Amino acid sequence: MSVHSSSSVKRVTTHILQEMKDSGEKISMLTAYDFSMAKIVDSAGIDIVLVGDSASNVMAGHETTLPITLDQMIYHASSVVRAVKRAFIVVDIPFGHYQGNSSEALRSAIRIMKESGAHAVKVEGGSEIKESVSRILSAGVPVMGHLGLTPQSIYKFGTYTVRAKEEAEAKKLLEDAQMLEQCGCFAIVLEKIPAALAQKVAESVKIPVIGIGAGPDVDGQVLVMHDMLGITQEFKPRFLRQYADLQSIMTEAFQNYIKDVKDRKFPTKSESY
Repeated sequence: MSVHSSSSVKRVTTHILQEMKDSGEKISMLTAYDFSMAKIVDSAGIDIVLVGDSASNVMAGHETTLPITLDQMIYHASSVVRAVKRAFIVVDIPFGHYQGNSSEALRSAIRIMKESGAHAVKVEGGSEIKESVSRILSAGVPVMGHLGLTPQSIYKFGTYTVRAKEEAEAKKLLEDAQMLEQCGCFAIVLEKIPAALAQKVAESVKIPVIGIGAGPDVDGQVLVMHDMLGITQEFKPRFLRQYADLQSIMTEAFQNYIKDVKDRKFPTKSESY
């Protein structure tokens, strides 16, 4: 039973998310990129809306998350912010806007917060981006970390396979999670890592740990909306549970509309002025 139901919470905050971890209540998180869909997700009672750089894939049709720009992320985030009344809104800082330059990282985070009205930013990586994380946090901007499979580094990894299966990488991931907590991050996403390691990370840090392909023993789960609704059918990893088949439903609706137009059944007299 949720102790922070839609009716009891006017706005989810980092404090409430921490209370949820402390009380053992699981945190629900989904992506959204536009006003209409974000409004539905929020009204359903989701805890966190992630304006993910996955918009590069599902909204713009790119093969990776790398091409999306900061301006585009701010556009998507602004659309979502106008729709959401309850959920906590996190925005990905896109590739190239925080790696290697902490000043650029701070400028990017401030632009997202000022121009979109979102509540936090998310960055991928561990010790290699520590300076950027600290710089953003020093300005009072909440930061969510992201470890494991980090899609912005896809060309470095060369594959979307499970990360941290080897002992050395698993050890670094655990150390990076603890470092992100010490820096002041309010939560961490773990993507596509062994469930046992994810559980170990969740138990070793006090902040919420959200999983995607990281097993059940973390503090919450996140999925890409278009994947779990069956709008995109090409992407079907083991961790994805498809809750609807909207592609089929939408295709049937479009085909019925086309048929009615062609057969002169739409509009009728009652649908005309």
